[in-house]
Amino acid sequence: MELTLMRVTFSKEIPGLGEKIKALRKASPKSLTELAAEAGISTPHWNRIENEKIQELPIETLRSIEKALGAELGIEM
Repeated sequence: MELTLMRVTFSKEIPGLGEKIKALRKASPKSLTELAAEAGISTPHWNRIENEKIQELPIETLRSIEKALGAELGIEM
């Protein structure tokens, strides 16, 4: 029997998430380029996240950003 993968997503509005990410980035000794690379996203995409220019942020991307920053943003599913 072959297993089929199913992606479970959820929607939650997080006011000020971009600002929280920006503050943690500025407090980090790593450059924006390093952090974005560690998170597996481009530098321009990281900037769009910080400036809240995107409407949806996959939880996997959020977790990657948290890991790169070495911090948890306290967002639960």
